[in-house]
Amino acid sequence: MTAIYKRELKAYFHSMTGWLFLAANIFLSGLYFFALNLRFGYSSMANTVYNILFLLLITIPLLTMRMMSEERRQKTDQLILTSPVSVGKVVWGKYLAAATIFTMSTLVIAVYPLILSRFGTVSMGESYTAVLAYYLYGLSGIAIGLFLSSVTESQVIAAVLSFGALFLGYMMSSITGLISSAGNLFTRILSVYDMTSRLEDMMQGSFALQSVLYFLTFILVFLFLTVQSVQKRRYQVSVKSLQMGAYSTGMIAVVLVAAVFLNLAAGELPSRYTTFDVTSQKLYSLTETSEELARNLTEDVTIYILQSEESQDTTLKQTLDRYMDLSGHIHVEYKDPVVNPNFYKDYTDGNIGMNSLIVVSDKRFKVINYNDIYETEMDYTTYSSNVTGYDGEGQITSALAYVTSDDMPVLYTLEGQDELSLSTAFQNGLAKQNAALQSINLLTQESVPEDAQGMLILAPTSDISADDAEKLIAYLDKGGKILMTTSYMEDFAADMPNLQKVLDYFGLSIEKGLVMEGDTSMYYQQPTYLLPEVAYDTLTNGVAGQKYIFMPYAQGIRAEEKEDVSVTSLLATSASSYAKTNMNQAQTYEKEDGDVQGPFDVGVHAEKTLEEGTAQLTLFASENLFTDSANTMVADANLTLFTNTVASMSDSEISVSVPVKSYESSIITVNDSTAFSLGSLFMLILPLGLLIAGIFVWMGRRKR
Repeated sequence: MTAIYKRELKAYFHSMTGWLFLAANIFLSGLYFFALNLRFGYSSMANTVYNILFLLLITIPLLTMRMMSEERRQKTDQLILTSPVSVGKVVWGKYLAAATIFTMSTLVIAVYPLILSRFGTVSMGESYTAVLAYYLYGLSGIAIGLFLSSVTESQVIAAVLSFGALFLGYMMSSITGLISSAGNLFTRILSVYDMTSRLEDMMQGSFALQSVLYFLTFILVFLFLTVQSVQKRRYQVSVKSLQMGAYSTGMIAVVLVAAVFLNLAAGELPSRYTTFDVTSQKLYSLTETSEELARNLTEDVTIYILQSEESQDTTLKQTLDRYMDLSGHIHVEYKDPVVNPNFYKDYTDGNIGMNSLIVVSDKRFKVINYNDIYETEMDYTTYSSNVTGYDGEGQITSALAYVTSDDMPVLYTLEGQDELSLSTAFQNGLAKQNAALQSINLLTQESVPEDAQGMLILAPTSDISADDAEKLIAYLDKGGKILMTTSYMEDFAADMPNLQKVLDYFGLSIEKGLVMEGDTSMYYQQPTYLLPEVAYDTLTNGVAGQKYIFMPYAQGIRAEEKEDVSVTSLLATSASSYAKTNMNQAQTYEKEDGDVQGPFDVGVHAEKTLEEGTAQLTLFASENLFTDSANTMVADANLTLFTNTVASMSDSEISVSVPVKSYESSIITVNDSTAFSLGSLFMLILPLGLLIAGIFVWMGRRKR
């Protein structure tokens, strides 16, 4: 086999075939690398690799067309077939030679992520998974080309057949969709040859062992078919021709059945064992919140998908597979609107799009419109809508909690004192928590409503009335729960005496002055933009030890010891922090005479023991903490803290609000000079160098 391999490899470089293949592949990959990565700043190689797949439809037939057909045309195949080397080793030797040429061009592509990493953050797992998918696709194409080259002695016919076969595999998903959108036995048989659909998961950042297995068995099957094709010719004039032909046909059937069975068996394995999320944003992984909810389900839930199984959104399918792997109580059914056009009308009067979900239990149902699964924003430079985030997990987890919960929490937000309004991200967080939020003005109410599972008091800028304070205290006496943020004030107790009465209930007060952080590792850009230390607690689950909390313009919180009250610190500054007590006259951010030395608690959770139950107050001394501007600075960490706190106020005590997972990867910034230099190297210098070298070698051999 080694001799065959060396002979074939030399043949590629003694002719122009190998040089042309390398030059063409490196040129086109360099072109897309320059355009998408160096100029537009994409940090992932997935788009680049996917866009050059079509080139292989042309270059692979040129690489493989002479591998067996030329031997037949020149009658040199008889020398090989009568040699002591087995047919299998001959085929392997030829295949490995072509694979080596393809590997050389792929290694150039494998260098691209390393180059990009010098200019920014690159998701290596995502990029190299895409490169691996491209490599497996190319190796499969070479196996097809080798087989088709063995069935004819014409190089042109071999090239045309190879192109047609590769094009058919490239377009098969579209062909089956045209035949039947709902899918049938015929389209399922055809989908066995659907090569590109097996690439999609890996191109999108999901390392799928099932896809790897598909391409490996694909390669082995076509190499086996090549061996059988050669064997049939080898014995066609032999007395044993009928026996060998029967044997070959039987073996072909056995191998094909074995390959299909192996892939079907792999497809039945739980996705958590076969599919691995390699995206930097962990788009396809479930958070601990979703995993815990799914594992703890005790009743059946059916998720109807308004789409055929063959046409389903692949990203959404991966997410649903993860849920089903975790719980036998979760079932997925496909309802193609083409076949069942009125199915969704039993659950909603409105129009919902294809791929929408309907989550149903014995208690209730919830409709998830497909438009809510992806977050988009308008690009006003091109007037087009761009997908910026994926919220499949967030919507499904929320729906599962909604349809299985015994009751829905009702929260009231205080109004009438110019309080802060919840921004979009936090309203969505509450919606995913399945909490109904209602506004209340205590001036028009005799008391806090009986159905209130919590009260939100968000940074009022004026004081409540004494009567309102008594209503809040009466609510606390019944085991009420309050989440409060405060606006900055020089002297909170003096400016808000009635609201201070509510804090006195727990022995809490707001320190005078604005907190400055002296430890540079615990603030962002300026000392007032705090990145406080986050304590480990149920309210900080998913944040403590993992993310920063961004807390601009905070004040310290003082806790007075009371026998029936326990106070837990959630957010705290360092010992280097200090509070400026007179900001109007401050001359510098640096500590001055009269400033109060830290550390300070800037977020606490207080519980007061009652005769029956407990009263709770979660207090954060920063009005900007729960705003979109602060939340986006720390990848939804502030939102997680908010939803955890809201969850603690409800009976579930577990947050089921999962933030949107961003599609926006980091941007690579390369200056024009460097971009054009690298582009010239891969688009011009390397391809031209290869072509010139090939011409010299070819002309040198012609002169001999």
